[in-house]
Amino acid sequence: MVVFPNAKINLGLYITEKRSDGYHNLETVFYPAPISDILEFIPSEEFAFHSSGLTIDANPASNLCVKAYDILKNRFPELPPIQLHLHKIIPMGAGLGGGSADGSFVLTQLNNYLQLGLSQTELLSFALQLGSDCPFFILNTPCFAEGRGEILTPINLNLAGYWLTIIHPGIHVSTAKAFAGIVPAPAPIDLKQKILSPIETWKDWLFNNFETTIFKLHPEIANIKDFLYQSGAVYASMSGSGSAVYGIFREKADLVFPEQYVVLNYEL
Repeated sequence: MVVFPNAKINLGLYITEKRSDGYHNLETVFYPAPISDILEFIPSEEFAFHSSGLTIDANPASNLCVKAYDILKNRFPELPPIQLHLHKIIPMGAGLGGGSADGSFVLTQLNNYLQLGLSQTELLSFALQLGSDCPFFILNTPCFAEGRGEILTPINLNLAGYWLTIIHPGIHVSTAKAFAGIVPAPAPIDLKQKILSPIETWKDWLFNNFETTIFKLHPEIANIKDFLYQSGAVYASMSGSGSAVYGIFREKADLVFPEQYVVLNYEL
C-alpha cells in the first residue's frame, strides 16, 4: 500500500495566549498543499522504518511515523508488524507540516487497511499525541484552527484554479526564538469569517505573527516574500514559523532563485 501525505500552508497565524501548560493558543487557517511525501506500507515479520529522499537528521525512533505505529500498537497489542518506507519530498523545518502529515497518515491508513475500527474522534486524539498540527491531517480539508491548533472547524474555502509557489531557502528557524519575539494578543480580525473574503483583499489584513521576528533574524526570508509580490502574487506569506514562504498566483509563476533554494510550483 502506498499513500501520499500532503503538506499544509497557514493562511494567517495569530498567537493569542500563553497557556499555563507551556503551549500557546493560536488562530489560523490550515489549507492542504499539493506537495506530498510518499509512504509505503509493506507486510513484514518485524517492524522496521526506512527513509529515502531528503535526509532526515534525527533518530528514526523519534520519527512521527514510528511514534504513530507505537500508539496503535499500545492500543492494539495484536497489531501486526509492518515495514514503513518514507520517501521524503516535503522540506523539513519549513512550516509545511510534512512530518505531522506522515505520522497522521500512518494512523489513518493503518486504521483503514487493518480495519481497526477507530472513530474520527479517536484518530484526532491519537494525532494530538504526535503534535499540535497533526489532527488537521486527519481531516485534511480547509479548517479554521484554534487552541493549540487541534480545535478544528472545516470551512468552505476553495482555491482551485490558483497556483501555489513555495520557496524554501534552507534556513533553519529556531522555534524558541520565533516564539520569544511573540507578544500574545487576541486576533485583530474574525479570521474564520474574514478568510472567506476575496483573496485579492488578503494582503491588506491577513498576517502571520511570526514574520515580525523571523524577518528581523533572517532578512532573506522577508526578501522572498517581497519578491513574490513583485512577481505578481495575489497573496504571499511565511507558513507556520518558517522558513518556507509561499505565493498564491493566478497563473503558474516561473521564478528564478539561488540554486540552493527549493522552488515548488503546484496548481491548487
